[in-house]
Amino acid sequence: MSFLRTVLNNSVIIHPPGFYIIGFQSFPYISVYIIFLAFVYVVTLVFNSLLIYIIACDRCLHTPKCLAVVNLAVTDIFLNTSTIPSMIKTFLFKDNFIPFNLCLLQMYVYYAFASLESYALAVLAYDRLIAICLPMHQSLFNTIRIMSCIIGLTWVYNLVRVAYSTAIMTRLSFCNSVRVFSYFCDYAPVFRLACNDYTMQWSMASTSSMINLMGPFTFILLSYASILVTVFRMKSVSSRMKALATCIEHIILVAVFFIPIFSIFLMGLYVRSIDPDQRVLSLSLASCIPPCINPIVYSLKTKEIKIRALALVHRMKTSP
Repeated sequence: MSFLRTVLNNSVIIHPPGFYIIGFQSFPYISVYIIFLAFVYVVTLVFNSLLIYIIACDRCLHTPKCLAVVNLAVTDIFLNTSTIPSMIKTFLFKDNFIPFNLCLLQMYVYYAFASLESYALAVLAYDRLIAICLPMHQSLFNTIRIMSCIIGLTWVYNLVRVAYSTAIMTRLSFCNSVRVFSYFCDYAPVFRLACNDYTMQWSMASTSSMINLMGPFTFILLSYASILVTVFRMKSVSSRMKALATCIEHIILVAVFFIPIFSIFLMGLYVRSIDPDQRVLSLSLASCIPPCINPIVYSLKTKEIKIRALALVHRMKTSP
């Protein structure tokens, strides 16, 4: 294997042609699991695309909430596209080599959209916060233009931040192992293979993880604390139930996304001997399942979207 040598600040930086993804070494039913993920990917593509189509084609659904739902759907498609096709290639077709530049690209796309997923859930929490706590000020704080600006800012912030995080990986020199123990070209497993100092990359990874998970999650918690205070001030029980019912689908999505991630993090802190394959399996499930569930939950739980989806299905059945 020939290595590419470059000079940076009078030191030689060695980049390998690529890496070998080594995961699920002792997992007995890996082929079955990957076929299951292939099904998950198809569901992700079909249902998220259908959700985007329904909202785009119906002017009645051109609202701030539905714009936030489209943002989540687009993020879901990119997030699962960044990992599942490469997992099929790696573990089903046994081609586990990934070129160096393609490794960095996969790393960039995955972490950009994993971060955007948590911010997309926070944006939906903002929509519920304004709708329930400040219903008379919707036109002031939650319009299509304002929602577009908020979503645009989250995209610019995350795409630029992850671009920097990925760019600094090129400062690392890989002169020993090129075997990445994960289910894709993962950030931490890759920089730990470096034979020079990776303090900068470790600091960036740990800081980004805390900010881009805890930041949106804290905002969601504070939003729902405010919503609960407002709801319990309502005199009518039916008004309380109606207000809370509009939050059910979002609460489900928040739980599906954050609970597995925090569980894996806590297990890493307090359980010393975790089987590496179990860890890779848990991480891959926590990453791939939410983008598949999100559009189904919104299609079934959001009345306006459900009505349009059923009308579309009926139209397809009756058309010649």
